Amino acid sequence: MRRWGWQRAFQFKSIHTKIALAFSCLILCTTIVLSYSAYRLSTVAVTDTSLDYTQQLIEQVNKNIQTYIGNMESISALSLSNADLQHYLELANPNGPEGWQLASQISRYFHEIVASRNDISSILFVGSNGALVSDRSFEHLKPYAELIGQDWYAKASETKGDIVISSSHVQHLYQDEYKWVVTISKQLPKSSPMTASGVLLVDLNYNVINDLCNQIQLGQRGYVFILDPSGDLIYHPQQQLVYSGLKSEDIPKLLQVSDSTFRTEEADQSKIYTVRTTKFGWKIVGVTYPEDLIGNKRDMQLTSAVWGGISLIVALAISVLLSITLTRPIKQLEVHMKQVEKGNFDIRVDVEGTNEISKLSRTFNLMIGKIKELMNQTLQDQEVKRISELKALQAQIQPHFLYNTLDSIIWMAEMGKVEEVVTMTSALSKLLRSSISKGEELIPIAVELEHIHNYLTIQNIRYRNKFTYAIDVEPEILDCHILKIVLQPLVENAIYHGMKHSPERGHIQITGRRSAGMIELKVVDNGVGMSEAQLQRLRQKAREPESGKGFGLLNVNHRIQLYFGEHYGLQFESELEEGTVVTVRIPDILPIPILDKVAGE
Repeated sequence: MRRWGWQRAFQFKSIHTKIALAFSCLILCTTIVLSYSAYRLSTVAVTDTSLDYTQQLIEQVNKNIQTYIGNMESISALSLSNADLQHYLELANPNGPEGWQLASQISRYFHEIVASRNDISSILFVGSNGALVSDRSFEHLKPYAELIGQDWYAKASETKGDIVISSSHVQHLYQDEYKWVVTISKQLPKSSPMTASGVLLVDLNYNVINDLCNQIQLGQRGYVFILDPSGDLIYHPQQQLVYSGLKSEDIPKLLQVSDSTFRTEEADQSKIYTVRTTKFGWKIVGVTYPEDLIGNKRDMQLTSAVWGGISLIVALAISVLLSITLTRPIKQLEVHMKQVEKGNFDIRVDVEGTNEISKLSRTFNLMIGKIKELMNQTLQDQEVKRISELKALQAQIQPHFLYNTLDSIIWMAEMGKVEEVVTMTSALSKLLRSSISKGEELIPIAVELEHIHNYLTIQNIRYRNKFTYAIDVEPEILDCHILKIVLQPLVENAIYHGMKHSPERGHIQITGRRSAGMIELKVVDNGVGMSEAQLQRLRQKAREPESGKGFGLLNVNHRIQLYFGEHYGLQFESELEEGTVVTVRIPDILPIPILDKVAGE
């Protein structure tokens, strides 16, 4: 199945790399999530704490304002309860001598109240009968007609005894005096149809409210302002900017809400409004900026990033060490497996611990031990099988060959050929002696050549000089060893299949020499030979596994390869009507016999 490029990019050969990468990805994702979550939770916690603190501050301002206005209302009520003021309204002519005396007494009373409190700017009483008295001397007041035309007087007269609290404004009661105040006014109703009414004015010093609100710190840019029920500003730290339109507040929405906190989005920034409403209708509004609530936002980000980075580095280091620890025994096991691939079955893995890898190592050791045991058993079985086949070959060759040779001796004896009988009997005796001598598997080449010479002598007499033969072997290889009875099947094959049915007299030549670090023995005949197809079939059979059937050329080839290795054995060359060449290749250096190695172990 075709893999995509990104899939191929993540195909790693090393399990150590895969484990380290998996741990790293997991730790990286976890660190990012935890760092971001910690930052978000810290941000939310700080924001909530700041908002709670803001609400507490605004609530405190609200209480202070209400207490302050309540005190002013009490002062207003105290002033209106003055007996001289009641009597002053009952005068038909307040500008007479009695009126002037009462006005002087009332003025002193008002002056004492103002002098005792720095938050009161002035107290003034204006009667509908023309009575006019304040905490100051009469000559500083504006004319009576102008005073009753001012807004505070009109609103107090309309409310019929309710307290009227104005927004902040510039008050102009006295000549050449313009003070920024908040006015509390209340009408003193008629005590009887015959008496006049009047309005008491108490001007609150605006600086007191200004100082009260200015001391509230709501972050770096936050502030507090106050609205009256009609939406007019009583106090705002940037009141002139608001009036000039350079700064705006969401006043319509503020008038609609009661005590609550809400957020507004403007073009360039966000604001959080915290609103508290006084019992007399004023709205104390706290304005905060989200960025200011988290004043250490950059520090929090930096701290989260630094600790997240440190945690990530430590976790990655631990993951690398852990992956190395986990994969080290696997790598050791891999190294031992490669040694086994090279044929080293004596190696064992050191087992430590009781985890799955340790169990795998124990299983590996048991498997290698079992494989070695099976291989040794297989070698023994093959050696036993080879010896059994050799004995079977000898058992087959000896009766068959012996019967034919004895028949020939009897025939020659009957014909009176005593000399041929002696030669043939002597050769047969030597041949049988070499076949049963000592039972050794490896013999010198000289012994094998003597054996084949006796065999050829017998066969030449039997076939009445049907062929001639010659043995030409280099003397320096005569002491080298060869498997017993290797050449006899080759010579026998040359006689029976190469020259037996040929009308002409044949010739067999046996040669031997060193070549390319090995020994080559060749059996060459000039018999009928083989076609290319027959030769290919013979070569194919020589490469096939041993079937256990037959004991001819293929058996010889298998015996040589079993003993010396697959690089050695028989090679065949033949041409039809030209003859056949069979080459035996064996090593020049004699190896230790397999049975001796097994017995030694």
